[in-house]
Amino acid sequence: MKRIVLFLATNLAIMLVLGISASLLGVNKFLTANGLNLGMLLGFAALMGFGGAFISLWMSKPIAKWSTGARVITQPSNATEAWLMNTVAAQAQKAGIAMPEVAVYPGEPNAFATGATKNASLVAVSTGLLESMTHDEVEAVLAHEVAHIANGDMVTLTLIQGVVNTFVIFLARVVAYGVDQFLRKDEEESSGPGIAYYVTSIVCDILFGILASIIVAWFSRQREYRADRGAARIMGTPRPMIAALQRLGGIAQVDLPKNLTASGIAGGGVLSLFSSHPSTEQRIAALQRG
Repeated sequence: MKRIVLFLATNLAIMLVLGISASLLGVNKFLTANGLNLGMLLGFAALMGFGGAFISLWMSKPIAKWSTGARVITQPSNATEAWLMNTVAAQAQKAGIAMPEVAVYPGEPNAFATGATKNASLVAVSTGLLESMTHDEVEAVLAHEVAHIANGDMVTLTLIQGVVNTFVIFLARVVAYGVDQFLRKDEEESSGPGIAYYVTSIVCDILFGILASIIVAWFSRQREYRADRGAARIMGTPRPMIAALQRLGGIAQVDLPKNLTASGIAGGGVLSLFSSHPSTEQRIAALQRG
């Protein structure tokens, strides 16, 4: 329930901020008496598309902590926490990034990395992962998350999300305007868009959004392969990463919060086209091929 409330509150806050920004900039006035102002519409679409994606990125670290209950290790309280800190520090140095924050959260086996920049990131592992894996396997999972940070995957996926969001918003309203004009072509006077415009824009937002999610999911799967290879380079061998994936493949997965699904070590969807992660079998095969 906490995750749902946080997700809804965050998205409402983002939409409020973007709505106010659009009004102040005047880009929400793309429907004019002379028709659709495409330049203004593109500005509106870019503001909403990229704005939402980047605000989510900037808020990703605190949201991740709140939604998972992650506790950042500031001073190790036991041998496991000390080992986690030392391991991530060594991997970060090898990957050429600043030391990320390291956190532990209660839950089933999983891990994630997030943060707005390479040098202000967070690596978190679940208690379930620490309890179910060997040190070598946990080290490989940590290396995978450090590789995500070193590859700049959070920013890359945000840019991709911003681009597809922009096209979804832009094309949905162009199509909606065209449908509305077609249905009202016999009217001599028009006082603005009719109900067809609003209904069509909502339907197109949904349909184009589904198609866009397929594109984003494809990019997300490619970055998982890259992070697996990055983990193999950091570890000096792919064997621990393969062992960790084999272990994950035999464990029933519990999804991370929606905003973190693409950031986890494991995850996915009901259909492979919409999955943020390749199957463990595909990832293992890719590592074995080198």
